[in-house]
Amino acid sequence: MEKFVVLPEIAKLGHVALVSENLEKSLWFFRDVLGLEETEEVDGVHYLRAWGDFEHHTLSVRAGETSYIDHIGWRTKRREDVATFAKILEDAGTEVRWIKAGEERGQGEAIRFELPSGHRFELYYDMEKTPADPERKSVLKNQTYKAWRKGVSPRRIDHINLQTSVNNLEVVNFLREKLGFKLREYFVNKNNEQVASWLSVTPLVHDVAIMTTDRSKKPNEMHHLAYWLDNAQDLLRAADILNEAEIEFVGPGKHGISQAMYVYVKDPGSGLRIEIFTNGYLIFEPDWEPIKWTYEEYLKYGSTYWGDRRRDDVDREAQIRELIQSR
Repeated sequence: MEKFVVLPEIAKLGHVALVSENLEKSLWFFRDVLGLEETEEVDGVHYLRAWGDFEHHTLSVRAGETSYIDHIGWRTKRREDVATFAKILEDAGTEVRWIKAGEERGQGEAIRFELPSGHRFELYYDMEKTPADPERKSVLKNQTYKAWRKGVSPRRIDHINLQTSVNNLEVVNFLREKLGFKLREYFVNKNNEQVASWLSVTPLVHDVAIMTTDRSKKPNEMHHLAYWLDNAQDLLRAADILNEAEIEFVGPGKHGISQAMYVYVKDPGSGLRIEIFTNGYLIFEPDWEPIKWTYEEYLKYGSTYWGDRRRDDVDREAQIRELIQSR
């Protein structure tokens, strides 16, 4: 009888581990302005999550001399997938480091490795689903915390956008061939070279985006981390809250790629850009063909479908460059 091989799979984006050069400002922003809930603080690491996140944390923040992303965590679909991914990666020549259970609070055994761009990924399966304390607990059994308790109050983590100076296809092919990501949409430059890609392991348009640009000072930068709001009205409310906190932001607007509405804002402590994100579309087709955006199409509709428009006499190409850089 023919033996079937079960390929390992990534289930979803889990968390981002942030190091901040100004921890006090970062905690003020994430806890009070953005409205994330703090699960706990252990050995100087603050673990946070949105009111609809179930795992122990979707963001961790600790102090450092400079600000950077330590790693990005992804949960696998099965416990055994962690070891299977480790073998696939090692066979391909990628260095893999095993993380003992408990080394990261709430998390079981995991592996860490780097993409060709140098971004550090972590794969795990076991993670505590820590209940909220009684004062913050929702009356809904299918929800962790009370909604709208403070700040912008996003429901859940949504996606990451990684910025790099490395060839876009090199990173994209690694994600597809070694980790099972599916390419959903992509953008080419004037020379028809792929320079931005949106990929996912879920029905979302993207769990991760890869943007190649000569503006990258390092090959492993993060362009933004996104948290999800339920609807457009929540996004407008978020803009009011940010303005009341006297924090500058970009938006509201709507992307052509992903069709989602957005506001971009930077954590004043670390400089990490956060996208407050809603709407968009889901992909359920098993035979989905990646959508190509040409340079001209991207300038006209891809990045900004509407919102953030400048005067008609401003050169559109220069405007897009300005907007992307500000984001």
